[in-house]
Amino acid sequence: MRRPARFAGLQRMAIAVLLATLGSAALAPISALAQDTAAPAPHTTAPSPTSPSAFGLEVHSSAEEIRDFLLQHLDLQRYRSLSDLDETELTRLLRDADVQARELLGTLGFFKPTLRWSQDKIVNTGSLGRVLLEVDSGPAARISEVQWQWLGAVGSDAEGQAQLKAIEQEWALPVGETFSQNAWSRAKNQALRQLLAERYPWGRILHSLALVDEPTNQVRLWLTLDSGPAVKLGALQISGTDKYGTTQVERLARLPIGQVYRQNDLLEAQQRLVTSGFYDSVFVSLDVEGQAAQAPVKIELKESLRQKWVLGLGVRSDSGARVSAEHTHHSVPGLHWRSVSKLSLDKDLQSASLDLLAPPDVKLWRWNTSVKFDREKIFDVPLQSQRWRVGRSQLGERRDRSYFAQYDSARLQGDLLRQREAISANYGWTWRSFDSLPFPNRGLGVGIELGSGVTLGDSREPYVRWRLKGLGLVPLGSGMGRLAVHAEMGSVVSRDTSNLPATQLFWTGGDNSVRGYAPNSIGVTDANGTMVPGRYLASGSLEWQRPIRHKGQATDWESAVFVDAGSVANNMAKLKPQMGYGIGARWRSPVGPVRMDLAYGQALQKLRLHLSVGFTF
Repeated sequence: MRRPARFAGLQRMAIAVLLATLGSAALAPISALAQDTAAPAPHTTAPSPTSPSAFGLEVHSSAEEIRDFLLQHLDLQRYRSLSDLDETELTRLLRDADVQARELLGTLGFFKPTLRWSQDKIVNTGSLGRVLLEVDSGPAARISEVQWQWLGAVGSDAEGQAQLKAIEQEWALPVGETFSQNAWSRAKNQALRQLLAERYPWGRILHSLALVDEPTNQVRLWLTLDSGPAVKLGALQISGTDKYGTTQVERLARLPIGQVYRQNDLLEAQQRLVTSGFYDSVFVSLDVEGQAAQAPVKIELKESLRQKWVLGLGVRSDSGARVSAEHTHHSVPGLHWRSVSKLSLDKDLQSASLDLLAPPDVKLWRWNTSVKFDREKIFDVPLQSQRWRVGRSQLGERRDRSYFAQYDSARLQGDLLRQREAISANYGWTWRSFDSLPFPNRGLGVGIELGSGVTLGDSREPYVRWRLKGLGLVPLGSGMGRLAVHAEMGSVVSRDTSNLPATQLFWTGGDNSVRGYAPNSIGVTDANGTMVPGRYLASGSLEWQRPIRHKGQATDWESAVFVDAGSVANNMAKLKPQMGYGIGARWRSPVGPVRMDLAYGQALQKLRLHLSVGFTF
């Protein structure tokens, strides 16, 4: 293409042409992203504490980010420690620094800056005084034109046209947007990610150019992408199976031959295999040497041990020391189901349980059965309960479903001396859409529990129990974090709930409901002053989570400010919210999110510390 005459002489202002030959990627081709020449690495060599500096350096700018950027990247910084530097050498360094400062500002999109250098020998910051740089960046350059060129199958593939148009429409540097080197790189990387995400895993950026017209302070962009061929999945190539066979892998992967390649399908297959518990490590990738018509999918596995013991020792804020033991058998002899046995003991809670889980069928449904025995103290009132369950469940990335029959039995000391029993049929449904688990920034989740049953004993009373919960994460913009909004409600519909087991009614309070209160400490006070569960539940929470930065850089920590409210009653008109509010910290740990909250329970007028690990919905 011949360059227009008005761009003559602007060769030094053109951003480098990128000729990228990116290798084909397997599972995560997003790592092969286009990169232009980046800003120089920072030179921040500080003067030795035992030797005086040659000069001081200050940068004044109305924009703090420009000042910090120049102080971080100017080569002039490293010469401050040269104690034998003289005036002549400093003058030469300042000329070079002026050129470099303009280049650095150009990477931020400022191509017409005004720079004023001065030297103040009165200020005692070094043998040569203080060097002061005053920066007037001027207006940022804006995009005047974006030109696209497409090569490969995407140009002729009818199914790929919608993908092509979506990439162009969602381009992050449209006409009128301000230009910067980082924004230019991010926009190209985003376009490439969108191309690689579906149909074209071997796509690449073939050519890119950003041309600056200094007189008009405008930038023209050219971008050429080569999609390569459209790819469909071929046969699975499974390695590392010994104990649990390949049939289970095929069912969990759900990657049929002939399916159009989608990066998310491979990621979800990998996640299903990991969360199944049968494998310690899983890697799912596309064979880069395969044919596009049927590219083989490689699944590399490391199987878990057939049996595993986990012993734990911890401390609960309410009941002191806690001991736990867990045994997992991934293939029970003769049954070939997985069993998980758990035992947990502390001063207030003793619990034992056994879960049996069948291998998944072709639609990922599993039979399961479980039994659980608990003995706990709630406000010094012992509650003994047991639960027997049998049913089927289907777990997915976005949706979980289950249906099961359940027997409940509970004995609550006080005026409720006899045992309450019930049988019920239940259905559970959960839908979630979060952007990046286990550390989501935005998204929505909804869960529903619905059951219908009858009490056992002398008086048989039918009942319906339902519970609804929701969680929304709303980002507030760069550096402002997000709002987390949580709500939960439920009720038991029955003519008489006096014969219903306590475990089928509602309590609230604790880490994941109303902070500032002990777990299950909010209920209904009966005539004897005993705290018992109720038939209506309502709770909600509003939390502001904000990233914590150190020296302008994001860290693995966030701050949190929250207010919670919840109530339990036997009459809807008597639902009176109990409030809890406080502050907290969030840590993106290797094992998942760690939450640490200090909450004030308004009704108790006491502070309470809450600790929890993981994100589940």
